[in-house]
Amino acid sequence: MRQLLLSLSLPLMLLACTPEPQPIEYGADKCEFCRMTIVDLQHAAEVVTAKGRAYKFDAIECQIHYLQENKDTEFAFTLVNDYSKTTGELHPAEDCTFLISPNISSPMGANLSAFLDASTAQEFQQEKEGKLYTWEEIQDQIKR
Repeated sequence: MRQLLLSLSLPLMLLACTPEPQPIEYGADKCEFCRMTIVDLQHAAEVVTAKGRAYKFDAIECQIHYLQENKDTEFAFTLVNDYSKTTGELHPAEDCTFLISPNISSPMGANLSAFLDASTAQEFQQEKEGKLYTWEEIQDQIKR
């Protein structure tokens, strides 16, 4: 009987520790970095540790600052919202193109937005001005 219980509980324990993104509760969740309430569906972001702990942010710049302060942590997911959509759907930051434009305000003032589609990012850049970055480049650009 003990063997049976152990064999049934082991998969449940492993499943409970599987890292997964968590939905952001807009208007309720607080930014892990600056503690502001997350309300902006176009700029919110999230990281999930390899152990499954999710940290949510009101702006990509807060996410980047948090990552810079937690370099020793292993992250399973680094996610951002697409500025061109208002669905609140998170996308892998590595797959996105980032725009810093003085004509697009972000919650913490870095004027930083993410776009899943590079051509959409270029269209916004032509309309709103600014400079485009990859995920690696934007992490070097944003300093505390």
